[in-house]
Amino acid sequence: MELDFPPAGSAVLSVSQLLRSARDLLERRFPLQWIAGEISNLRPAASGHLYFTIKDDAAQVDCVMFKSRAAALEWKPADGLRVEVRALVTLYEPRGRFQLNVEGMRRAGLGPLYERFLKLKDKLAREGLFDPDAKRPIPEHPMQIGVVTSLAAAALRDVLTTLRRRNPSIPVVVYPAPVQGEGAAAKLVQALASANARAECDVLLLVRGGGSIEDLWQFNEETLARAIRASAIPVVVGVGHETDFTIADFAADARAPTPTAAAELVSPSLEALRERIAATALRISRQTARKLEYAMQAVDGLARRLVHPAERLRALRQNLVHLGARLATAMKHRLAQIRAQLDRSETKLSGLDHLAVLARGYSLTLNSASEILRDAAAVAVGERIVTTLARGSIESEVKSKA
Repeated sequence: MELDFPPAGSAVLSVSQLLRSARDLLERRFPLQWIAGEISNLRPAASGHLYFTIKDDAAQVDCVMFKSRAAALEWKPADGLRVEVRALVTLYEPRGRFQLNVEGMRRAGLGPLYERFLKLKDKLAREGLFDPDAKRPIPEHPMQIGVVTSLAAAALRDVLTTLRRRNPSIPVVVYPAPVQGEGAAAKLVQALASANARAECDVLLLVRGGGSIEDLWQFNEETLARAIRASAIPVVVGVGHETDFTIADFAADARAPTPTAAAELVSPSLEALRERIAATALRISRQTARKLEYAMQAVDGLARRLVHPAERLRALRQNLVHLGARLATAMKHRLAQIRAQLDRSETKLSGLDHLAVLARGYSLTLNSASEILRDAAAVAVGERIVTTLARGSIESEVKSKA
């Protein structure tokens, strides 16, 4: 196969020239315009620029929104949000990548009502109206439940059906008020005031079914939000569907995604209560039985230690006999020890007895001062001395000494 080379002298484009030409064509063909899609893969940069993709069911395109434009947004973009971007269709030459340079962005299909919603939400949040610490706890076992809604609303039927199914023993009081149309918010405020004045319920449900932002707008009125916070009775709001949020939801003591969920939130299940009571009764029964078993084992242990008085007396007598025998043995042994000790002492004393020494032929001589003579120099010639023998004594006079 032969290659079709360009004729000699014809222009050959560089990559940069090609991409620049393509960029110019795109920007001339597609000036600034609004494009709708869903945000995905949002990547905020440290520089403040936003990088993300917008997509629909069939395609997607990369987007960049530079810091100066992103800083002007009064809301925070997030993955999954449907938006409309005002963008320039262009080409990022260094990577050869098709992208949108976003100049502005808004939530898709929200319009001025949603902007009003955001501004009021920010204002009340700054006032602390939505402070979690200010919210009242929802009673676990309400004696009576109040429902603020329209008598014709499907939400009322859903709530009553749910309450009847979960716990038909709980009385329900309905405070009727319109939930849609001009002036409905003022009527809802009056219904809340009436419920507080009558003070017959432990918790109030403020409910209505789903609808457009226009249908739910009465629940975004400032007067209703302030009435919810001023209520002395805890208020649970269940408005619309799970994805619907109103100012009343933020002001409420608890938010439920639907009216049915609101009814479930405030009503303890009778079946669950019965199961809980049965489980508690079983636990008490087991604990009582265990305590009785422990007590019986303790009684058995005490019974084993319990001795009949006659047996105790016999044991005491035997102990005395044993003690007497041991005492007699100990006394004999001690007496033998003393006798032996006396014999040894007597032997030692007999060895020290001077009479025994004299009996072996020795004598003891005393001078005239009755002092024992051990040295001839200690006696004078003519001095009278006394010599003691084994039997008797001799008195003599010193004639001479050597």
